[in-house]
Formats: sequence, structure tokens, C-alpha cells
Amino acid sequence: MAIDKAFWQGKRVFVTGHTGFKGGWLSLWLAEMGAVVRGYSLPAPTTPSLFEQAGVNQGLLSEEGDIRDHLHLRQAMADFKPEIVFHMAAQPLVRLSYEDPVETYSTNVMGTVYVLEAIRAVGGVKAVVNITSDKCYENREWVWGYRENEAMGGYDPYSNSKGCAELVASAYRNSFFNPKDYAKHGVALASVRAGNVIGGGDWAKDRLIPDILKSFEQSQPVVIRNPHSIRPWQHVLEPLSGYILIAQQLYLHGCEFAEGWNFGPNDNDAKPVEYIVNKMTQLWGDDATWQLDGAEHPHEAHYLKLDCSKAKMRLNWQPQWDLDATLARIVRWHKAWLANENMREVTLREIRDYMSAAGIN
Repeated sequence: MAIDKAFWQGKRVFVTGHTGFKGGWLSLWLAEMGAVVRGYSLPAPTTPSLFEQAGVNQGLLSEEGDIRDHLHLRQAMADFKPEIVFHMAAQPLVRLSYEDPVETYSTNVMGTVYVLEAIRAVGGVKAVVNITSDKCYENREWVWGYRENEAMGGYDPYSNSKGCAELVASAYRNSFFNPKDYAKHGVALASVRAGNVIGGGDWAKDRLIPDILKSFEQSQPVVIRNPHSIRPWQHVLEPLSGYILIAQQLYLHGCEFAEGWNFGPNDNDAKPVEYIVNKMTQLWGDDATWQLDGAEHPHEAHYLKLDCSKAKMRLNWQPQWDLDATLARIVRWHKAWLANENMREVTLREIRDYMSAAGIN
């Protein structure tokens, strides 16, 4: 079971959050395979942004809008008549969720409700992929990975809002898109959860890799908050390959795949922050260094890992790039950007490299 490029040729795909980091990579990949992509999102959340630097808007239909504007969202979807929907728009930052919890909940919870309501109202959608986060799980700080049937939860407003978004998707799947009634409604809905995605083109505030690269650019020591925190690091294309594969299977096989799915790295790539910053200082060179931040900060989980056995067994999905290869690619991408290379071509080349590694022809 693998991504089939021919399947995606001409498919009408609606992507919320296409101006964001993950949404930009996803939109480029779908367009590269020949899908007709319509993006619906607020403007790019950072300056610079992957959306701008990699010319994501070339080759797709881009509409500016807020998923909380349910009338605008519904009209955009009705005009486009999508077959497949990826819902990725979100407030994605833990620390920002402490500063503005209302914004976080209204976007991540009610935004999800409005997307699913638009799908109900418009009709014709066959496959829906609701993207949440590994932080949707009730984190007990244990050493084994969370499985898809673990309890939803979340300590901070961001993590908790993603748990809520999962519950919303589950309720809609039970109430309106029930697999038992698939012949009537024709909608297959899955939720997907990924680890800490990293890659070229991420300039988000208070995120480890962007903070490291910004310090390197300015020839300053990287200041690290939690060097011993362990996360399931993975190149952004890894979970996106799972999302694309799930959408394909939902479209072809309906409710057989309409459930929750984890897409994380192999266990040996769940590493502490200290490992990441040490490796990146070596890769960057130029006497790059880091130091510990002694200030107080809001609570963040110390240990979090996903169990991806289900995706590996039922989808034959496997990570392709280990952490060291991923970090090397990030440094290469960022140095290409600093050298004013054509970043659309650099980014598409990385997508093609990934497809080649995954045997996607």
C-alpha cells in the first residue's frame, strides 16, 4: 500500500491552513502530483514564510479567509466542490495558547466544527482528514508511545484544544458520518496525529528549530529552555505522507480507514532537545554554540512519544528519513535560502527526493 501519484491527478482537494508551514509543504506536494488544490487560510503567519519563499500559491487556488467565518468558509467550499478535504488550519503554538487561550480554543475547536459543518452542507466530499497533534493525548509522561485508543486530554490550552478537536471529529463521525450509514452520506472521516514536525521554511515563534537557525544567522548562542525534554522529531514530509495515504484510502475504501491514526518517527528518533541543538551546531559550523535559559517558563510536557504500530501494520507506512538526515536537510535548506536560491525548486526537489526514497513513482 503506497501513495499513488496517478490517483491524485485531477483530484479536487480543499486544504485549510495552506499558508502555514505544514500546509505549505502539503499543498506543494499535492500540486506536484497533479491535484487541483484550493487553499483557504489566513495570511501566512510569519514573515518570511514558506508560503512566500517557496511560491506555494503558484499552481493552486488560494483564498484568504478565517475558518471561524463559517459563511465565507461554506461558500468557498461550495464554489470549489472538493472531493477531498485536509483540515490543517489551527493556532499551533503551546506558549501562545497561554497568552491567548480564547483565540486558541475558538480556532482549534469551533474552527473544526465549522469545517465539518461546511462539509455536511456542501455535499460531494468523499474523504476528510482532520489534522490534530500528538499533544491531543492525556500526557502521563510515561516511556512508551501513546496509541490511538488512549484518552484525549492536554495540560495546556493548545494541547487541550487539540484533544477537544479530536472529540469533535469523533462526535461528527458517530452522529453524521457514521460508517454504518456510509451508503447514505458517502463521507469517510479520519483524524491524524503527528509528532514534532521540523523542516525547511519554518519561521514560527517559540519553536526550537526556527529559534536555533535565527541564532545561527545572527552569530549568537542558541538559548535553550528545556534541554532534557524528549520529543518525537520528524521531517514534515513524514506525517504528510501518512495524511496523503490516509486520504487516498478513505476515498478508495470508505469507512474501512475512518478512525484515528498516529504518524511519528521510529523510537530511536525520539531525542532530547540537547541532542538536536548539539547536532545542529555541528552541522552549521562557524563556531555555533548554545546556552541554557535559566528563566521561568510555562509548563511544557517533558516526555511524549507516539506508537505508530497501526499505521505500519495496516497501511505499510514507514518513516523514510532518520533524524540526523532530517537535520542535515534543514540546515541545507536554510543555507540555500540565505544564498538566495530558488526556494520553490529547492523545496520541490526535497519532495521528489522523499517520494523517491518512499518508492512513490
